[in-house]
This record gives sequence, structure tokens and C-alpha cells, in this order.
Amino acid sequence: MPRMQSVPLLFALLGLPALAQAAPPTLNSGDTAWMIVATALVLLMTIPGLALFYAGMVRAKNVLSVLMQCFAITGLVTVLWVLYGYSLVFDTTGMAKGALNLHSFVGGFGKAMLAGLRTESLSYSIPESVFVTFQMTFAIITPALIVGAFAERMKFSALLLFMALWFTFAYAPIAHMVWGGDGALMWDWGVLDFAGGTVVHINAGVAGLVAALVLGKRRGYPHSAMPPHNLGFTLVGASLLWVGWFGFNAGSAVAANGTAGMAMLVTHIASAAAALAWMTIEWLTHRKPSVLGIASGAVAGLVAITPASGTAGPAGALLIGLAAGAVCFLTATAVKRRFGYDDSLDVFGVHAVGGIVGALLTGVFAAPALGGFGNVESVALQLWIQFKGVAFTLVYSTVVTWLLLKLVDRIVGLRVDAEAETEGLDLALHNERGYII
Repeated sequence: MPRMQSVPLLFALLGLPALAQAAPPTLNSGDTAWMIVATALVLLMTIPGLALFYAGMVRAKNVLSVLMQCFAITGLVTVLWVLYGYSLVFDTTGMAKGALNLHSFVGGFGKAMLAGLRTESLSYSIPESVFVTFQMTFAIITPALIVGAFAERMKFSALLLFMALWFTFAYAPIAHMVWGGDGALMWDWGVLDFAGGTVVHINAGVAGLVAALVLGKRRGYPHSAMPPHNLGFTLVGASLLWVGWFGFNAGSAVAANGTAGMAMLVTHIASAAAALAWMTIEWLTHRKPSVLGIASGAVAGLVAITPASGTAGPAGALLIGLAAGAVCFLTATAVKRRFGYDDSLDVFGVHAVGGIVGALLTGVFAAPALGGFGNVESVALQLWIQFKGVAFTLVYSTVVTWLLLKLVDRIVGLRVDAEAETEGLDLALHNERGYII
């Protein structure tokens, strides 16, 4: 989300009384039409984009379980968003710039059950109902990303309980701290996160690593081969993610304007650069470029440009993409092998690491002197601010995720038994097969 330069728009977003001299926001039909399209594109990223991307990478006996998890999370988070999620993120009661209190960390319940929402309600220059739905799609995809880290071994009941708790205690507070406006912790720090590098990718990526460590490795990992069963699904899913990401990043301008247009351009540039970087390094290292590699590289570039998409220029996007492709490749291969953790589908290697690369480089390439469009006078100072945001998100998400996983384990147990894991989650948990054998 952009940092607003206009006082009237700021008051409209935060739901505060407008100043006497400030004109009230007015509906813009062009902005509204674009944001409806952007919202649909972001939902497309989860179902079917992410669902197919992940489903193709697991073994055939678990394909339905991953599709089911993404679909169920979509329904679950939608309901929680309406009940209290939107309020916890965007209710600004008790907040003031520079004032540190409880509401610097999480919103209140003034907008619970979407209280006060009317057809004429506006956020920015669009109906608030569209803004609510757009932000809901972000809340949906973030916990769904975590699924890839523990694929093929978590109970479905545990997944639903964990995701409900994680959305409440990890996603909503981080989103509020970054996007909540004056008085929100990281907003007041000056952290630049246009579309969710910290809120979505670092938050979900480190949670995925913690989940993979707490659940333990899949049976047979790393000694038994566990190749993707359908890379066609994965490539189609990655393609849908690439297209949907235009809604994710360009839509975060919340207007059909030049910022949205530039965000769209830099998103595409970074993804293309990262895909080529990953493919090239893999080609040089393993003598053959892989479909999985180029798809993973493209997603890494999309992740890395996300926080910078509203402030970086084309040259910055190119360098961010190249860096993300290289660093994420090394993390998902050499680092993962070195430490031996079983992050099934490289959620940490792509999303957390790509998010960190992007968040830090946002502080560099937002500077006008380097072709950016941010209000950055000192690159060193902005880098420090970005580092603080990254570090806080890593620590907060790690601690909260670990505590929630331990709680869920005590209540329902986290992991399926050995028989169910061997049989496959499709049959063991859902009594269905993805394929007729």
C-alpha cells in the first residue's frame, strides 16, 4: 500500500473525521474498475495459481491434499476477515503519530463484522467494499503460502486450527504495524513495503521454516527420492501467479494511475530477470536448466519486487530480480542441503529469502538518485529502517509461529501417523484419489 501524500485521502483511509479545509474523497469509476479487476487477479493467485504451483511439486498421492488446503484456507480466512480480521488490520481507534501503545501493534474491533460499511463508504477513491475485498485476498494468500513448507505431513484438522490462529496473531498484527497508518509501529518507523514484502512473504516464509522444523522431516527424506509428480501443474501455477501478481503489486496503488503502471512494469521486469538468473546458475551448476528452476526463479523475482514495486524504477527492478534469482537459488539448494531442513516446496528459500532481499533493496532503489520514486534522501538511513522492519518481522513471526504450533500440537496433534503418510494424505485424510490408477 502506498504512503499517501494527500491529507484528505489519509483521513478517508483511516476512517478519521476530515479536517475542515479538506475536501471529502470522491468516487472515481476508473479506479474502481481497476481495483475490482486487481482483486480478482489476487484471488486467482491462490485459487488456482498457488494451489496448482504446489500441487505439481508434491507426490501423486498428496496432490488433492494440497489443493484442498489452499481451497479451505480461502474459505476460512474469508470468514475470519469479515468477523474481525479487517478490523484488526485497519481499525485506527486510539492511534496517533509517534504515540506507542497497544494499537501501534494491532487494531481494535471497531470494524468487526464490517461495522459501518455501506454502499457509499469510500476508501481512497474506491468503494470501501472493494478495498475490503482486495485486502482480504492478501490475507488469504499469506497463510496459504506456508502450506508448501510442511506439505505431505500435517493433519487437516491441525492445519485449520493453526491457520486460524496464525492469521489472528501473526498476519493481522504485522499487516497493521506496516500498513495501519500514523501510530502503527513500522509505519511510524518509515518502513517501505508497497505490497507486502514483510507482511506477506517474510512473515509466511519464516513461519514455513519454523513449521518444517517443528513437524520434522518427511519419512525417507532426504534419502528417498521425492520428485515433483506433475511439473505441468507447477508451470501453469507459476504462470497464473505471474499474471495475478500484476493485481497484487499494481493494485496496491489503489488507483488507476502512474504508480500502478510503473508497478506493473517493474513487477514484470523483476520476475523475468530472476527467472533467467535462476535458470542460468542452475544450467552452469547442473549442466541442464529445469522447468522447476525457471518457475521458482520467476516466483522469487515476484516476491522480491513486491515491497519495492511502488518506489523502484526499471533499472532497480532488473537488479532486484537478478539478485533474488541468484540468492534464492543458493538458499533453496546449497543452504537447504547444508542444514538439512525439510522445507518441502522451498517456502523459506523463495518467500522469506526473496522477501528479505527485496525489502532491503527497496531502501536502495527507492532513492531518486538511483532511478527510484520514493522520498529517500539517505540510502543508508532507509536501509537501516528496512533492516529494522525485516528483523522485527523475522523475530515476531518466528516466536508466534513456534508458540502456536506447540499449542495446536497439544490440542489436536500436528502430524499424521506413519501409516497415513505412507499411504498418502489424499486417501488417508480425504478418502479420494487425484488419479485413477
